[in-house]
Amino acid sequence: MTNRSTGKSPFSVVYTKHPNHTVDVAVLPQCNSKPAAEFAEQFSQMIQEVRQKLEESNLKYKEAADKHRKKREFKVGDLVMIRVRRERFGHGSYSKLSPRKIGPFSILRQINPNTYVVDLPNHYNTSNTFNISDLSAYHPPDAAPTNLSSSDSDSSVSGGE
Repeated sequence: MTNRSTGKSPFSVVYTKHPNHTVDVAVLPQCNSKPAAEFAEQFSQMIQEVRQKLEESNLKYKEAADKHRKKREFKVGDLVMIRVRRERFGHGSYSKLSPRKIGPFSILRQINPNTYVVDLPNHYNTSNTFNISDLSAYHPPDAAPTNLSSSDSDSSVSGGE
């Protein structure tokens, strides 16, 4: 059966031909002949073609996945909601019936495109550094300005625990 990415069957990639019989799986001894050298050259060329087709196939899959992907970026001072996960928040602070997101909290700084330091209060007992997948933009329910008082947040800017 042929692979849709390579256009060849796995057997034909490994053994350079389609199987005729179970004896075809046998290992051939080494020899120093011109036909053997040509065969080796054809084999290496075929392997290169398979690699190229796999790269093209991967690019095609990536383009299809990127069509549905949204680029998210936050700036310092933006308000975000944090997704609450059992792995992240300790025993007793997470419940199945608790809200799935907490916040809003402001962004203190960006470490890299995927990691942000959030102004998280110390009573959460977790690091204030979050992956972008756990952050979502805060949209207030009305047009009134949202002010966070400094008593609500007492975390450090360092990004540590």
